[in-house]
Amino acid sequence: MTSTKEEPKTELPKKNEKEGISIELIDYSEKEFHEKHVDKIEDCLPFKDKKSVTWININGVHDKELNEKVGKLFNLHFLTVRDISNTSRRPKVEQFDDYLYLVLKMFYLKKGKLVTEQVSLMLGQNFVISFQERKGDVFNQIREDIKASKGKIRTSGADYLIYSLVSALVDNYFIILENFGDRIENLQERLVKNPSSNILQTIHEIKREVMFLRRSIWPLREVVNEVGRDGMPLITKALVPYLRDLYDHTIQAIDIAESFRDSLSDMLDIYLSSVSNKTNEIMKVLTMFSTIFIPLTFIAGIYGMNFKNMPELSWKWGYPVSLMVMGGIMVFMLIYFKRKKWL
Repeated sequence: MTSTKEEPKTELPKKNEKEGISIELIDYSEKEFHEKHVDKIEDCLPFKDKKSVTWININGVHDKELNEKVGKLFNLHFLTVRDISNTSRRPKVEQFDDYLYLVLKMFYLKKGKLVTEQVSLMLGQNFVISFQERKGDVFNQIREDIKASKGKIRTSGADYLIYSLVSALVDNYFIILENFGDRIENLQERLVKNPSSNILQTIHEIKREVMFLRRSIWPLREVVNEVGRDGMPLITKALVPYLRDLYDHTIQAIDIAESFRDSLSDMLDIYLSSVSNKTNEIMKVLTMFSTIFIPLTFIAGIYGMNFKNMPELSWKWGYPVSLMVMGGIMVFMLIYFKRKKWL
C-alpha cells in the first residue's frame, strides 16, 4: 500500500466559492512524465485519449461553470456534476458506463480540531479527475513517486493511481488516529492526577471528533469493498489484492476508532467516580468535624443557660475544668477515629 508519511496540514485557507480555483495536470507513462498548471479545463482535452495516464486535480468545487465544462468534456453524468459541489455527501461509489465515481473524506487537524474536506474522484480508462474543496492535500508523496518513477505507479494504469489516492487518504486516517491516541493518553494521566471540569469538556470534544471520524471511515469500508469486487470493468484483476489489503486497513482504522470511543467512555466513568470519591472525602472530613463538635456544643450550651442555681457557676475551677473536659473529649474522639481508620 502506498505510504504517505507527511504530517496533516495545520492551516487551511478560508473557503471562497470562486476564488482560488486551480487546475493541476500530471500525465505519465513508464518513460514519460509531464506536469503543469493549466488555466482552462479545455487545455486538458488533448490528454484525454492518450494511452498514458492523466491525472487532473482541481482545487475548488463551487465553480458551477467549471464543473459543467468538466462534465461535458469527459462525458460525466449530470448527477455526478451536481454531487461535486455538494460537500455534505457521505463516502460512496457509483459505476457509470465510462467511468467510476468515488466520494471520499479527507481529514486535517487545525489548531487541534478535526477538519474535514470532501474529495471526489472520477476514474476513466486512462485518466483520473480529482476535485478538492481547497488547495493542499495528502497526495504529495504520490506526486513525488510519479515524478521519480518509484514503485509500480509509472508502470501501472489509472486504476492503480486511484488506488494510491484512496490509500493515501486511509494512511492519513492513521496519522489522525495516532494524534487522538496521544491526546487520550495525556488525558488519562491528567484525569488520574486532577480530575477537573476542563478535562471533562476535552473528553467530550475528543469523543465527538472520534465518532465523526468513525462515521466517515465506516462507509469507506463498503466503498473499497465495492471497488474491489469482481465485475468492475475499469479495475484490473492485478489490483484486487491491493484493494483487499486496503479494505483490511479500513477495518483496522474502524477498530482503532471504536477502541478510542470505548476508552473515552471509560474515562467519563472514571471522572464521575473520581469526582464522587472526592466529594465523599470532603463530606467525611466535614462529618468528623461535626461529630467532634456536637458534644462540645452540648457542654457549652448547658453552661451558657445562666441558671441561678447551677452548682458549677460559683465554683472556682468550673471554667478550666469545662475546657479540660471538652479537650479530653476531642482527643478521645480523634484517637477513636484513628483506630477505626476513619482518618
